[in-house]
Amino acid sequence: MDAATIYLEIVQKRFNSVKKLGDSTISQLSEEDIHWKLNDASNSMAVIVKHVSGNMVSRWTDFLTTDGEKSYRNRDREFEDDISSKQELRNTWEKGWLVFLDALSDLKAEDLLNEITIRGEKHTVLEAIERQMSHYSYHVGQMVYIGKQLKGDEWGNLSIPRGESQKYLHENLEKYQS
Repeated sequence: MDAATIYLEIVQKRFNSVKKLGDSTISQLSEEDIHWKLNDASNSMAVIVKHVSGNMVSRWTDFLTTDGEKSYRNRDREFEDDISSKQELRNTWEKGWLVFLDALSDLKAEDLLNEITIRGEKHTVLEAIERQMSHYSYHVGQMVYIGKQLKGDEWGNLSIPRGESQKYLHENLEKYQS
């Protein structure tokens, strides 16, 4: 298997891992929580989800043949907190990820060096993937942070809990040795 094919497999796993962090965060929040924000300069969970989904749909719909900034996208509206329910939030979240992950899974190794445009700027497909990994991880990190702040002691860990690294390593030692 060539490096480009291996890269595509790895990056799909990484993006699915990022999505899972967002899924797990959303599942822990209440209807009220999705609209919480620290101050006027901050974004609520609803706004972050709307923005990430809007970006995914715009960037990854026909991304090999059209500019990633579609004429129908209204980026400024993505920052208006008008999601009415947690179910609408989930639907918005899933819509973006569906478009993105479908486009990513359709890629072939030979596509990685093709040029595409985002806002008129040329990128290789590889650069576009890496650009989005940074962007989506940044926003999902914000989501997790908001969730931790809101839930406090009720927060369900999404990784190895503090103070349990040695226990985790001991329980999973065989996996690491094989």
